Amino acid sequence: MMKKMSISTSKTSLVLFLCQIISALDVPLDSKLLEELSQPPTITQQSPKDYIVDPRENIVIQCEAKGKPPPSFSWTRNGTHFDIDKDAQVTMKPNSGTLVVNIMNGGKAEAYEGVYQCTARNERGAAISNNIVIRPSRSPLWTKEKLEPNHVREGDSLVLHCRPPVGLPPPIIFWMDNAFQRLPQSERVSQGLNGDLYFANVQPEDTREDYICYARFNHTQTIQQKQPISVKVFSMDSLNDTIAANLSDTDIYGAKPVTERPPVLLTPTGSTSTKVELRGNVLLLECIAAGLPTPVIRWIKEGGELPANRTFFENFKKTLKIIDVSEADSGNYKCIARNTLGSVHHVISVTVKAAPYWITAPRNLVLSPGEDGTLICRANGNPKPSISWLANGVPIAIAPEDPSRKVDGDTIIFSHVQERSSAVYQCNASNEYGYLLANAFVNVLAEPPRILTPANKLYQVIADSPALLDCAYFGSPKPEIEWFKGVKGSILRGNEYVFHDNGTLEIPVAQKDSAGTYTCVARNELGKIQNEVQLEIKDPTMIIKQPEYKVIQRYGQVSFECIIKHDSTLLPTVVWLKDNDELPDDERFLVGKDNLTIMNVTDKDDGTYTCIVNTTLDSVSASAVLTVVAAPPTPAIIYARPNPPFDLELTGQLERSIELSWIPGDENNSPITSFVIEYEDALHEPGVWHYQTEVPGTQTTAQLKLSPYVNYSFRVIAVNKIGRSQPSEPSEQYLTKSASPDENPANVQGIGSEPDNLVITWEPLKGFQSNGPGLQYKVSWRQKDVDDEWTSVIVANVSKYIVSGTPTFVPYEVKVQALNDLGYAPEPSEVIGHSGEDLPMVAPGNVQVHVINSTLAKVHWDPVPLKTVRGHLQGYKVYYWKVQSLSRRSRRHVEKKILTFKGNKTFGMLPGLEPYSSYKLNVRVVNGKGEGPASPDKVFKTPEGVPSSPSFLKITNPTLDSLTLEWGSPTHPNGVLTSYTLKFQPINNTHELGPLVEIRIPANESSLILKNLNYSTRYKFYFNAQTSVGSGSQITEEAVTIMDEGYSEILFATSPVMHTVRPTFYKVQPLYPRIRNVTTAAAETYANISWEYEGPDHANFYVEYGVAGSKEDWKKEIVNGSRSFFVLKGLTPGTAYKVRVGAEGLSGFRSSEDVFETGPAMASRQVDIATQGWFIGLMCAVALLILILLIVCFIRRNKGGKYPVKEKEDAHADPEIQPMKEDDGTFGEYSDAEDHKPLKKGSRTPSDRTVKKEDSDDSLVDYGEGVNGQFNEDGSFIGQYSGKKEKEPAEGNESSEAPSPVNAMNSFV
Repeated sequence: MMKKMSISTSKTSLVLFLCQIISALDVPLDSKLLEELSQPPTITQQSPKDYIVDPRENIVIQCEAKGKPPPSFSWTRNGTHFDIDKDAQVTMKPNSGTLVVNIMNGGKAEAYEGVYQCTARNERGAAISNNIVIRPSRSPLWTKEKLEPNHVREGDSLVLHCRPPVGLPPPIIFWMDNAFQRLPQSERVSQGLNGDLYFANVQPEDTREDYICYARFNHTQTIQQKQPISVKVFSMDSLNDTIAANLSDTDIYGAKPVTERPPVLLTPTGSTSTKVELRGNVLLLECIAAGLPTPVIRWIKEGGELPANRTFFENFKKTLKIIDVSEADSGNYKCIARNTLGSVHHVISVTVKAAPYWITAPRNLVLSPGEDGTLICRANGNPKPSISWLANGVPIAIAPEDPSRKVDGDTIIFSHVQERSSAVYQCNASNEYGYLLANAFVNVLAEPPRILTPANKLYQVIADSPALLDCAYFGSPKPEIEWFKGVKGSILRGNEYVFHDNGTLEIPVAQKDSAGTYTCVARNELGKIQNEVQLEIKDPTMIIKQPEYKVIQRYGQVSFECIIKHDSTLLPTVVWLKDNDELPDDERFLVGKDNLTIMNVTDKDDGTYTCIVNTTLDSVSASAVLTVVAAPPTPAIIYARPNPPFDLELTGQLERSIELSWIPGDENNSPITSFVIEYEDALHEPGVWHYQTEVPGTQTTAQLKLSPYVNYSFRVIAVNKIGRSQPSEPSEQYLTKSASPDENPANVQGIGSEPDNLVITWEPLKGFQSNGPGLQYKVSWRQKDVDDEWTSVIVANVSKYIVSGTPTFVPYEVKVQALNDLGYAPEPSEVIGHSGEDLPMVAPGNVQVHVINSTLAKVHWDPVPLKTVRGHLQGYKVYYWKVQSLSRRSRRHVEKKILTFKGNKTFGMLPGLEPYSSYKLNVRVVNGKGEGPASPDKVFKTPEGVPSSPSFLKITNPTLDSLTLEWGSPTHPNGVLTSYTLKFQPINNTHELGPLVEIRIPANESSLILKNLNYSTRYKFYFNAQTSVGSGSQITEEAVTIMDEGYSEILFATSPVMHTVRPTFYKVQPLYPRIRNVTTAAAETYANISWEYEGPDHANFYVEYGVAGSKEDWKKEIVNGSRSFFVLKGLTPGTAYKVRVGAEGLSGFRSSEDVFETGPAMASRQVDIATQGWFIGLMCAVALLILILLIVCFIRRNKGGKYPVKEKEDAHADPEIQPMKEDDGTFGEYSDAEDHKPLKKGSRTPSDRTVKKEDSDDSLVDYGEGVNGQFNEDGSFIGQYSGKKEKEPAEGNESSEAPSPVNAMNSFV
């Protein structure tokens, strides 16, 4: 038996195996051929050698193979035959060798552990799989252990051991805490390859109780957890505190501080170690050191360098990783751990061994009878592997003998093979680290020649290029190939041809005369076959005008040309590139047939532009550079319409097309966007130009479609953003040949104008559509659905024909065909028409009306027979009208209403009816001719509805506790009125509503007096009418009860200032308009009256006044304009007056009364104080006092006395420039104790009791505005002192109670 057996997993199909290069025969890749050839088995898919399975799932052991005939499969288990039929849990897939072990249905994976091998066998041999070792994965639990807490001094090293359970495959280890967060790792703290957690030195922050090691078993998707490990780190400070607490003050105590330590290796131990790794694997070397400060790891290879592209450092350089190791990686690897206190190193001696690997794996042989061949199996490894051979799965030493084969170590030599020599051979290369197994078959075939290239295959090549003509073949023995040109040509020989082993004929330089038919002949001793192929030689594609180097100014336009010449049978495609990349996606780049145009060039358009022309056989390209430069300063650019194109030329004249070319005119600084092409038909419409087509502005040619029998001439108009150019000069004329019409008239109709005719109409063809002279029309008709022949007439070039004597409204089939002197147009399509309509004969019957509500009714009728309609049924019309109102019994003008219902409807709705009314209606059918007779009138009545609102509501005769209401009945009662409903409620000053009172009033009433109301109260009224159906819409109004007409006379005898009296309401007013807040500001002989007005604009006001308490008539003054103030003059001083304001044109619309009193007369005010003796004496005393003060100051100054500057200023003060005191604002020495009003030197009061501006800079006359004010005798307003220095008119001021400046002056005196 074999020591170890293997085959590399291969997903290559039978096709790929047959196509490998062999010493005798190549089997071409042809599916039909492969299906016909006999083939020994080949393993195409198998499970891995070491197959670890999930014990919870079904076990699938793969074995797939192909062969001809299809192979059968068998298995061995642990070296003995595995009888699948005797195990109910094991099944084999149909047409496959794959085994399925049903674990999920009761089987145990452990029972199927073992070594399995598959054999695929047919009549030509047997192939075997690797030895597949099946092992269930295992994820055992952690063994229970008692973990003691780790107490560590700060700075010491620490190793936390994981020791995971042994699983299959080994688990993946990681450390986490209770919150399932990975523990952070660093140069100081890291996890080793064995899963342990290493601390180079511990720190206080390492203290925690949840160091948990986790083992993840990927195969079973399970994770096992070790018990948490506790670590407590004692710092030096806390340790000293503990010692101090247990010693007396006289004791010497204290732990040593954290001391730094040189590096020490935690793993591996010792100074040297060894490591064995297999070739191709990953080499992992590890060094973890302790020390303080934390050591740094460095790796070197003694006597060599670390491999540059395969070396990686992991785990903070603690792990050296070399991938894909080979024997050259053997040697001594040194890790060096270093910190500031020293270093330590460790040398790992690495030996790289090798499991067997292929140097030359055996390959399949396809031989012909009598041929020779060899199978070679060469492998290498460390140690050197041994080679053994098997035939059809049996060691070759005990296999049936074959005289054609001879084994020579790693080679089998075959001589003069026969068909019975076919077999599958296995080569096994093994050493102590593994094995390789390869299947290779020897297939001896005897087959006549076959040519696999399709017959008459067409080859196309460009002239002067190589031509390769295929002749794929197969045969056993290998056929000989010969080539002939032409059907009876001689065999091809010579240097001008190259004959390839695979049968291909190569013509190195194909010329035009190389085109033709070529014959391939394949022959061997079993037969002969031939095949023909065709060769065509095409002209090469060339760029006859290449793009040229361009320099263009910024914002200009540039165009690159790329004009090509190509073989007429090839379709070229042109692609433009910029800097070997696609053109920018920008609408400025316009790709034409033979050019590339760039509009509005910018700096980024700089670059190389390449034109590439591709066909199915060749490709050519050409490039040019574009340089963008700044535009020189130029005068302002003038934009204008383009100049007209010129030099129009007609080429390529055909019967139905022509090519027009032209030269564009100057674009005048605005690029041409398009060209409009127009044509003139000198034969039919001379002088009239028609639109033909429009092409982009980059084109200068256009292919135009033409119609027969037209004398064409063309002109071109250029268009830019500014506008259209003048038309170009016309081209030469081109008369197209005549032809029969291409089309028939459009819009053919058949509609009768009278009951006994049929009018056939159509749109006649235009002149150029006639296609030739003698245009006429063949008009045909026949009655539809009647077995009649077509009746036809030929008419001249008209658009109508009338057929007389037809039945009324009968369908006809109609068609109109155009013809001219050269023949008829294509057969026209038929249209359906009708002869003339007549009025309908009968009226709709069984008219019924269903009243839905007081304003809506539904009418029904029976449809009339379609034969009586005598035309196209357009619908039904319902005529209805109101006969009379049932509530008023009065007739009025009858206005008929009409509703039309389209189509064959038999009902309709009548909206907008008046309630409680009598109506009539009738129904008529309508066709295209008109209306039919009316149905008998149908009478119906609408029920009562709710009434409209009362026509008016007036509130009159207000008293202290009553109001009179008058109203009019509703304009539309819509039934019999049963009553009225009145609701009302009081409204306070904030417009809040009080309780609602409701009164029911008989329908025959038209007025009502409401009593016991509150005096001077506003009420809101809601009024509506009712019928038996319900209440109608309501009307609302507001009114106010009056209050006692007495008033309070409040006199202000002690005060000369005017006052305001609260107004009294005395009659009913609507809410709007109104005059309120009448205020008065009174002087001795005049008063200012002001008020607020709410209501329509442009009201004309008047003021009425009289003596309070007098029975004299009111005096009336008209207010100019719409002002809201007025000055009453000529009043008597010390008298109480009453006043009110009204508006012209509004009867009874006046304000409430206001009472005011004018000021009392004072005779002393008429005396000039400047002439009074007491005033003169006072002034003299003041002057004397000042003189004495001046003398005293002069004497003191002469004596050299010193005093403050402030005292000097006080002593020499001028009364007119005295500063004001800070506490009360009065002047320093002169102030009135009562009013605190200043009096300036030399001032006096004139006889009119006004203060002149030139006499006093602080006079109140200068301040014309303020909250309060008063009036001079002439009515001008003097405002309270407000800090302003400009006089303003007094009109419009509404303030009162301002102190009089005249009185203030007199009080000072």
